[in-house]
Amino acid sequence: MLLEGCVQAALAPEINQAAAQVLDRIGLSTIRITGGGCCGALAHHLSAHEESLAQARRNIDALWPQVAAGAEAVVFAASACAAMVCDYGRLLSDDPAYAERAARISALARDIGQLLAVHAGALSAALAAGREPEPLRVAFHAPCTLQHALRAAGVVEPLLAAAGCTLTAVADGGRCCGSAGTYSLLQPELATRLLQAKVSALEAGAPQLIATANIGCLMHLRTGTALPVYHWIELIAARLDRG
Repeated sequence: MLLEGCVQAALAPEINQAAAQVLDRIGLSTIRITGGGCCGALAHHLSAHEESLAQARRNIDALWPQVAAGAEAVVFAASACAAMVCDYGRLLSDDPAYAERAARISALARDIGQLLAVHAGALSAALAAGREPEPLRVAFHAPCTLQHALRAAGVVEPLLAAAGCTLTAVADGGRCCGSAGTYSLLQPELATRLLQAKVSALEAGAPQLIATANIGCLMHLRTGTALPVYHWIELIAARLDRG
């Protein structure tokens, strides 16, 4: 199941389209869920906990029929959303109407990088079936939610390398870009300082473009660099299209 979220679906719907395309090419059927919405992360960051839990319950209601029918994963092309949904089980553990279902959905939640890492062989085979890709130098920014909340540092880079991308060195890769959910809106001065440091590190290796794994990071990085900034799954989809 591909839960499309709110910000990404509105600002960059091509990311979810690329995710569905890549999954299809390696033989994974994708169900695009309707009736869901925001994962609840933004409200959670703002301490609007009841609103956040209401959004979580709505998503559980939207996802549950497919979970009950045997869906194997709830997939996100935004690492922040994946991190939030992985926490549904804990957040709703005291809700007798939702605790069991929330725990099950949290257990199924995956960033698309985590899912593709399990199917790296199938992805490599699909990539190898196409024409030799042109060399592409990429600086990858791993979002905090991917590295720390999901503890999935290092899952994306091998997938990009398999697609023929040369990854440039990025100093202090654990540094936040400054987006941090609502941080870039509520603390703009500090967020800008973090952004400038991150962009300097990303540009130091002379990449042709920057890739990341979360819509918040993507939009924030675009304000600080002249380089193109993409979600990494878009690069994989473009490489597969070369076949």
